[in-house]
Amino acid sequence: MFKKILIANRGEIACRVIRTCKALGIATVGIYSEADAYAPHVKMADEVYLVGGSRVVESYLNAEKIIEIAKHSNAEAIHPGHGLLSENATFARNCEQAGIIFIGPSPEVIARMGSKIESRKSMESAGVPIVPGISYPLRDVEEAVKVSNEIGYPVMLKASAGGGGIGMQIARNEGDIRKVFEGNQKRVINYFGDGAMYVEKFIENTRHIDIQILADQYGNTVYLWERDCSIQRRHQKVVEEAPSPFIDKITRSKMGAAAVQAAKSIGYKNAGTIEFLVDSEKSFYFLEMNTGLQVEHPITEEIIGLDMVAEQLRIAWGEVLNYTQSDIKCKGHAIEVRIYAEDPKTFVPSLGAITKLVLPEGEGIRHELAVNKYSVVTPFYDSMIAKLVVKGKERNEAIDRLQATLADYQVQGIKTNIPMLHEVVAHPVFRSGDTTTSFVSKYLQENNGAVLK
Repeated sequence: MFKKILIANRGEIACRVIRTCKALGIATVGIYSEADAYAPHVKMADEVYLVGGSRVVESYLNAEKIIEIAKHSNAEAIHPGHGLLSENATFARNCEQAGIIFIGPSPEVIARMGSKIESRKSMESAGVPIVPGISYPLRDVEEAVKVSNEIGYPVMLKASAGGGGIGMQIARNEGDIRKVFEGNQKRVINYFGDGAMYVEKFIENTRHIDIQILADQYGNTVYLWERDCSIQRRHQKVVEEAPSPFIDKITRSKMGAAAVQAAKSIGYKNAGTIEFLVDSEKSFYFLEMNTGLQVEHPITEEIIGLDMVAEQLRIAWGEVLNYTQSDIKCKGHAIEVRIYAEDPKTFVPSLGAITKLVLPEGEGIRHELAVNKYSVVTPFYDSMIAKLVVKGKERNEAIDRLQATLADYQVQGIKTNIPMLHEVVAHPVFRSGDTTTSFVSKYLQENNGAVLK
């Protein structure tokens, strides 16, 4: 096994990776920006290095400096965490060229699946169902109108290089397409440096279901049940649970087989996630592939009993998966909520010092923290400060535990989205399990930026 690895990330995921490394006896190298000098992950790592200024482009996206630190510290491998450089094919390739193992799939696979257009083509070739639409970049707004009219409204205008809901616009008629096309293209160029966009059918009242897979270097691939990520605000996940209250045994088997086929068809290695849209009839369609460790991986860990980071490390080291699909069993039900430093009425990030932090403890409660009671929330990074994960023997017990834990969760000095999370988990539709991607807009009406019943 590795003797030393560098974690090219910050916040809760850096702490998460460090914990597993310590358990496996692996030395860790942390990096930090000027704004993160006193961050929790800096204290946890065995050795740390300043990577750059406070802005993310100066620090955690400074690929050249990160590789330089890895070589200087004699780190054998780099774990990219999630976000930031985790799905950057150029970074993965540069790691390889520097003689450092990138803990993730190959640069070629990252590049292929990082383009939504190319990934659609790949999945179509592999026989995986895809959402009706086009698999080539639009030339201009006139072509967008023509294609949309042929597909039939409503449609979704999407950025090929997009992520996190950025570059996605729903159009319900030709006027909508003409209205949003130019502005959306400018937005995706600013965010991703790539203005390629395409159109696909917008399937309403769907479920967003993720299938977690693990694949070793010898062709062995398994799926680890599913995560239901349907509760979203502006295409960004808010609450995730595993397993899905909607997916039955037969559908799970079909989706799992499709996910495994998708991974094998592109020669995938390490941990990855195939994201699907599932309609009311339980027909499912490939949405995209996440080629790294996702934010919501803890709920899969809770129901399956595997340490996903440890599995990533073992695969990257060259070990064979020591279990088969029949060995993968689900025990219990887990739910994760993302706690953000933001005004619960306007969703504007809430900046400043945390003056009090009280975390409820007990059976079935897990915290993944990016902060401590001395932290300062700055404008430089994503405003997620923690993930709260709860587990129960069955779904109702998990929901009850989540409600009680949220009620006792205390953060002072800044505002958080906890009031919104309270409202979500207390809603009878959530309790019933009948939540789709329209849940927030349908049941928690956004009125002048405020979330209200």
